[in-house]
Amino acid sequence: MELAKSKLARAKYVLEELERRYPTTPVPLDHTNEFTLLVAVLLSAQCTDVRVNKTTPALFKKANTAKKMVKLTVDEINEIVRPCGLAPRKAKAIWDLSHILIEKHGGEVPEDMEALEKLPGVGHKTASVVMSQAFGHPAFPVDTHIHRLAQLWKLTDGKSVKQTEKDLKRLFPKETWNKLHLQIIFYGREHCQAKTCKGIVCEMCRTMFPDRKRPVNYNKS
Repeated sequence: MELAKSKLARAKYVLEELERRYPTTPVPLDHTNEFTLLVAVLLSAQCTDVRVNKTTPALFKKANTAKKMVKLTVDEINEIVRPCGLAPRKAKAIWDLSHILIEKHGGEVPEDMEALEKLPGVGHKTASVVMSQAFGHPAFPVDTHIHRLAQLWKLTDGKSVKQTEKDLKRLFPKETWNKLHLQIIFYGREHCQAKTCKGIVCEMCRTMFPDRKRPVNYNKS
């Protein structure tokens, strides 16, 4: 019952259990440099990492830097990234941000959250992923898995993704953020899927809330 009653105890359990399960956390999106990671994360919006990783080799063979990307047309980019969904918008964003990187950042991806968030198609989550996975800066990107699990585990009230990020940053040491956000994603994908667990099936949910009998409703946005 201690875990069910204490948020701090649950946070400690989550940290220790996920470290036991996932001692190493390879970056899910294949990339070779900061630019290819940025593009891959942009493409992953409303698309699986598996699909992105199947799509990007053809794109990065033609253009793995901003300077090479602007030599392609938006239509050429669109044709390649079509399997990722929302292709016309994503293709235009990739082409536009490549121009901005050349004009304002010497063709390089800026190591700066504010500058990243100003790029077309790059929101706070994408910028956070790049800052953490490309540059190693502490960040806690919150995707749908993290937003959902944080609510199931009562680590946040889930009123918004922004609030979930704030709550998790308060609960966990800064030096764990970059690894932990991936560990939660891995666990959500493998063991605590939205359609199957709902807070009452997977081992971690049952351990933290042994008396929970009914599926948990959570805020998706």
